[in-house]
Amino acid sequence: MSKASVLVLGATGGIGRALAADLRASGVTPLLAARREEGLRALGDELGAPWRAVDARDPAQVEALFAWADEAAAAVGGLCGVVHAIGSILLKAGHRTTDAEWGDVIAQNLTSAFYVVRAAAPRLAVQGGAIVLFSTAATRIGLANHEAISAAKAGVEGLALASAATWAAKGVRVNVIAPGLVDTPLAAHLTRPGPSLDASVKMHPLGRIGRPDDLVLATRAALFSPWMTAQVIAVDGGLSGLKVAR
Repeated sequence: MSKASVLVLGATGGIGRALAADLRASGVTPLLAARREEGLRALGDELGAPWRAVDARDPAQVEALFAWADEAAAAVGGLCGVVHAIGSILLKAGHRTTDAEWGDVIAQNLTSAFYVVRAAAPRLAVQGGAIVLFSTAATRIGLANHEAISAAKAGVEGLALASAATWAAKGVRVNVIAPGLVDTPLAAHLTRPGPSLDASVKMHPLGRIGRPDDLVLATRAALFSPWMTAQVIAVDGGLSGLKVAR
């Protein structure tokens, strides 16, 4: 891998952390960003990587993050990719979802992605590069109690496709990873041993829930495959595409 850098937002989450470590091991410098400074400092020390705290729901903070990333990337061959690994999980029926919960889901998942793409695409257009966003298998298959998160992530997919069209001529690629349930700290309330986990495993035709490394492999393809853009890549154990009798 050529010397370059990738900005990873949500770097202290399960998927972001695994991706940042994988990039570092392959010779790509991860630029780490997340909301909380404490976890970032520890991860930055562990990986020997630059970091900056950011609330990606705030457009001014996102612009400041990218100004910082421009300088941090300059020493390692420039910025070649941006990964928005930020999200939330709200499993609640629509009629039970409060206005505040709805606003929070949209802000964390869709609004932050819009601000990141808006800031990233013009910068990546200078030398080409890729943006990777995260969606969910629930945008492709109707799952009860997923109204808010499905709506937000469907918006992320629409944002990605439109942005891919806008920036293709400038060499900027935009792809989406759409996972099923993945064993991360964010999903800990769903992945601890018990009836909920057993039911989730049965929903996935390949017979297990995802691991962060499963998502890392797909994210690397979305970042570095030079002829891939406008793709929503299902990495979900067959959840959204198969119905298997058990």
